[in-house]
Amino acid sequence: MIDSMPPLPPLHRFRPRLLDALQGYDRPRALADIGAGITVGVVALPLAMAFAIASGVKPEQGLITAIIAGLLISALGGSNVQIGGPAGAFIVIVYGIVERYGLANLLISTAMAGVLLFLMGLFRLGVLVRYVPLPIVIGFTNGIAVLIALSQVKDLLGLQITKMPADFFAQLYTLATHADTARLSALGIGLLSLALVVLWPKTYAMPMVKDTPATPQQKLRRYAAHVPGTVVALVVTTLLVLLLKLPVDTIGSRFGGIPQTLPSFQLPEFSWATVKLLLFPTLTIALLGAIESLLCARVADNMSDLPRHDPNQELMAQGVANFVVPFFGGIPATGTIARTVTNVRAGGTSPIAGIVHALTLLLVVLLAAPLALHIPLAALAGILMFVAWNMGEWREFSRLRKFSMHYRVILLGTFVLTVVFDLTVAVEVGLLLACVFFIVRMSELFRVEPQAAAQAAALPPGVQVFEMFGPLFFGAVGKVEALQHQVLPGTHTLVLDWHRLISLDTSGLDALEQLLRVLRKRQVRLVLARVNEQPLSLMRRAGFDMHLGTENIVPNVAAAFASAAPRPAAG
Repeated sequence: MIDSMPPLPPLHRFRPRLLDALQGYDRPRALADIGAGITVGVVALPLAMAFAIASGVKPEQGLITAIIAGLLISALGGSNVQIGGPAGAFIVIVYGIVERYGLANLLISTAMAGVLLFLMGLFRLGVLVRYVPLPIVIGFTNGIAVLIALSQVKDLLGLQITKMPADFFAQLYTLATHADTARLSALGIGLLSLALVVLWPKTYAMPMVKDTPATPQQKLRRYAAHVPGTVVALVVTTLLVLLLKLPVDTIGSRFGGIPQTLPSFQLPEFSWATVKLLLFPTLTIALLGAIESLLCARVADNMSDLPRHDPNQELMAQGVANFVVPFFGGIPATGTIARTVTNVRAGGTSPIAGIVHALTLLLVVLLAAPLALHIPLAALAGILMFVAWNMGEWREFSRLRKFSMHYRVILLGTFVLTVVFDLTVAVEVGLLLACVFFIVRMSELFRVEPQAAAQAAALPPGVQVFEMFGPLFFGAVGKVEALQHQVLPGTHTLVLDWHRLISLDTSGLDALEQLLRVLRKRQVRLVLARVNEQPLSLMRRAGFDMHLGTENIVPNVAAAFASAAPRPAAG
């Protein structure tokens, strides 16, 4: 009789980490979180605008996303320190969706992706995201980094291109045909911005000084390091553009500035026909958002001694944020590694820091939005070039020769497909390749070997013993089918020692039934010895133990020799 189905696992309880973090919350932690939140808010300001512009939308949409999604992800999430908002990983995806389906449909896709993310967390699927193979993650991350850098060439060089296409080769062609419109002033501003971001002192790179007083230079570098390099780059380049009246594109010249108010709640037009059209964009946003947020949370866990994140609660928070943000004109949001790392290194200890970061951005929008009019787009392009470089795992390409061919094919295949086609195709093909290579590797682990010659010499006449190793599953059934050809003439009993057979699936069981049928026609008895729990459970549930005969399932090989005369099972 087939065993009853096990009960379904319970739904994940919705409990934000903020509730636990506030227990025993004191003044020192509050001051540390406020300081970290303000620091992250300042860092997020240029990034939010840069990500939005690179995604083909207005800069205020990036700020809206950083404020609303950042607040919701911190308040409802499952991590103490994760910071949410617009991310570089979404640039290529969002740009492609806007070009192909329009902004209104991007908002609908984002909201639907939010629903999927929430359901993933509710049904405890957060752990499944961790099963995405590492070469796929590295491949699409590096591919996205290349596409981000390519998308910034236009503003970095000041090329006079009305609209950039979304296709990789079309982008290369457009850039090449407009190369003669480059402006040295824009290139200079972009390179200066990039240099300032790269060379500006970083707080996490400051050496610890013990027992000896710091020199004036060391003190100055420490003070300077508390000001993010991205902010320094924006201030310096903006002043240069204003003072020298350089002919470069700015936020004001292209977008007309940033409103000093938050947008009102608006419902986008919705229909089932639109939902069907946006299936793949929705899945792409949800998949990438889940992977990025949980990878970011794992990075944060490794950097601090705080409690580890709850992946399912984090997905539910990401879902709520992505569902709400589109109704205010925002774009997809996820956990952001750069801002989360900044939060940890600035001393953030609880979700309060993330909430303060969102409120800091809100204050900037309400009070200082007009100042953004003169920010040169070339400066933002330089910042994004730095983001793209830091985003990629470039060393993995030089280390490929140390890994297997399977690893290389998956990583390079995912990378190329991400660049040439899109992320959805890359991840689908990457997962398919990973599954195929996994099946091949597992099938190689399964072996069928005759008993050692010394032991075989002591066997009774007409008895053969084979040992099986590893998992007997659909990828290894060919080795079982070939076993019938190794049965010698005059054999009346075939013993299979299953002590090292770790698992059996239904395809393996079917191959065993086929072997039993062939052996019975040849009047050969099949005996299974030392059967482990999982294979035995499957055979019982399928009724194979009765078909084989329970007397032919024995505790050890010696028990198979109890009857010396041939005794085939009844047909």
